[in-house]
Amino acid sequence: RLMPWLYALFFVSGCPALIYQIVWQRALFAIYGINVESVTIVVTAFMLGLGLGSLLGGRISRIERLPALPIFGGIELCIGVYGLISLRIFHIAGVHTAGAPLIAVAVLSFLLVLVPTVLMGGTLPFLVAHLVRISKNVGASVGMLYFVNTLGSAFACMMCARFLMRMMGESGSVAVAAALNGAVGSIAILAWIAGFREHLPDQDREDSETEPSPDSRAGLIPFPLALALVGLCGFISLSYEILWYRTYSFATGTRASAFALLLAAYLEGIACGSLLSNAICSRGVSRTRTLRMIGWLAIGASLFGFLVIPLMAHLVQHVDYTLTLPLVALSAGLLGAIFPLATHAAVPSDRRAGSGTSYLYLCNIIGSAAGTMLVGFVLADFWSTRQISVFLLLLGLAFGGAVYAGTLGGVFRRLAGFGAVAALAAIGVASAPALFDTIYERMLFKHDYQPGYRFAHLLESRSGVIAVGPDATVFGGGVYDGRFHTSLVNDTNMLVRAYAISAFQASPKNVLMIGLSSGSWAQVILNNPAVARLTVVEINPDYLRLIPQYPQVASILNNSRVTIEIDDGRRWLFRHPDLRFDLVVMNTTFNWRAHATNLLSDEFLQLVRQHLRPAGVLYYNTTDSGDVFLTGTTRFRYGLRVLNFLAVSDRPLAIDKETWRRTLVSYRIDGKPVFDLTRQADQKRLDEVLAMADSPVVSPAADSAAMEFAATIRERYRQMRIITDDNMGTEWY
Repeated sequence: RLMPWLYALFFVSGCPALIYQIVWQRALFAIYGINVESVTIVVTAFMLGLGLGSLLGGRISRIERLPALPIFGGIELCIGVYGLISLRIFHIAGVHTAGAPLIAVAVLSFLLVLVPTVLMGGTLPFLVAHLVRISKNVGASVGMLYFVNTLGSAFACMMCARFLMRMMGESGSVAVAAALNGAVGSIAILAWIAGFREHLPDQDREDSETEPSPDSRAGLIPFPLALALVGLCGFISLSYEILWYRTYSFATGTRASAFALLLAAYLEGIACGSLLSNAICSRGVSRTRTLRMIGWLAIGASLFGFLVIPLMAHLVQHVDYTLTLPLVALSAGLLGAIFPLATHAAVPSDRRAGSGTSYLYLCNIIGSAAGTMLVGFVLADFWSTRQISVFLLLLGLAFGGAVYAGTLGGVFRRLAGFGAVAALAAIGVASAPALFDTIYERMLFKHDYQPGYRFAHLLESRSGVIAVGPDATVFGGGVYDGRFHTSLVNDTNMLVRAYAISAFQASPKNVLMIGLSSGSWAQVILNNPAVARLTVVEINPDYLRLIPQYPQVASILNNSRVTIEIDDGRRWLFRHPDLRFDLVVMNTTFNWRAHATNLLSDEFLQLVRQHLRPAGVLYYNTTDSGDVFLTGTTRFRYGLRVLNFLAVSDRPLAIDKETWRRTLVSYRIDGKPVFDLTRQADQKRLDEVLAMADSPVVSPAADSAAMEFAATIRERYRQMRIITDDNMGTEWY
């Protein structure tokens, strides 16, 4: 009677765990930055906490007479209590530690998530130990518990992607998660009080202390071998997930929901794999059969994992990317079946079941963390997606082939087995160039892709993917990110917005620019006659490898008046609290992209205000979002719209057309005048640009003009909402 209840509760408990993970990681990224170092540290901190919790749960599980339901319920209640206050704790920590050195970020991130992740990690080995006392079957217990809990986590990812984060924001989502924890904990404790007491009858307890049945006897495979199997399985699985996230993120233009949906498919696959293992282990398996199945699963997972990216790249030309996610689920499911099988074969079905499971779970987590670090943090800087995929294919085939061939009797059969796996490896290596050719071109343009189109440059690194088309158009992370172009006469990328700075800020001597991209904006601003110093903060260092190849912008890298910092913009501001600027410029990316809120929220605007001189101006791209317009003109009293850019300040802003004209006439880039007024076309273009300052919008009911002041902006967008770190703007819409 107990087990269906326990499975249902463990399913529900998987939901808040993933809600917390998504929200807490995002909150920590806002504090410590979204550059790859911070992201890696935060993710690793979660894994370490789960690993330590697993060890603790394994230790406690050895105490046989501890009742599972009330302890499980108490753990859930504790997690819920921490969840309710978690964002407040993170905020307090952020106020005092934002901008801290990398080592401090690692320690702080770990400490902030230590308590809840330890509690989460301890539930699996503890419940495994309890169910094994009833079923005498380790694999079936691990498989079913892993299935229901992981399925609950996958369901939570779907909720976050589809409606929860959009409707509830960070604090609301955490409140939902805490409510689920509270419900699970309360039901577990009340059920135990009401009579679902899991003390076994005396006869059953005597049986549990006798020798286990042959099917669940320890030693089907040596425990060190099982540790190696699950560790390597975790390494390959998380390494593939990193590659899949990179490509799915690119294919969606870095939408926030892409990660949640990918993670949902990944977890659904692991859940189904665990269910498969449960069915296998329930029938009993021999040592040879166990190892053989592990080998088959590893080989199949490696082959399917290798094919996921090229298949997705071709399929998104015809269908929505979400319809390709079953490919991820299939590969993850094959790998997900290995952990319960290895646990069943190596862990005895006695009082050591929980602790044995905890060591294997910890090893699996260590392997996963190693995959995150090695592939995501190291290899991604040196190898392309294709090369890393080939590496993981060969590693998985070697892993699966060695396990499978080791079960074959006779030298000839073993050699034949190794030969078959080697043939698969050779086919994979030989086919990789064709399979991975133009995958990013296909993912970017989808149904508009034209055969034969190739990027002029494609840079892949741990910081992301940057592609440049033959026409010098830049695509960062799968979306338009500017052009290598500085001409105002033939303005193809709305550079007039950069040239318009002098219309409202006559003397921007000291300028901060967040975001470098192609360097075109930096080149224009640097050559403004009034600018004496330009500081640029860019999160992706790969742009510095591209800029020297384009003469229009190459000179900014050698200009003594420019300082380029590689860092997260928000974190850089936290780390330099005493710096003040006349002008802060952000050619911000599209408002709907993942983490765009970090540079658009009311909290961020308040941070920028602290870095502005008394008459300083923040000038940034709204990407035509009414929410962004309203947020900027609400935080700052004075504002001016220039096309889809917004200038805001605590001092009145006015349009000075004459100053703007003098600046444009004297403008030179690399010694060459922007306007050659001896040419009729240049004079005409100058007049067109200056005409933008004529008749700015004075009424929300008026037709849209090039410029508009704050009062009418606020009135025009009064029905929109203020963007905050909590509601995350339009990222989940």
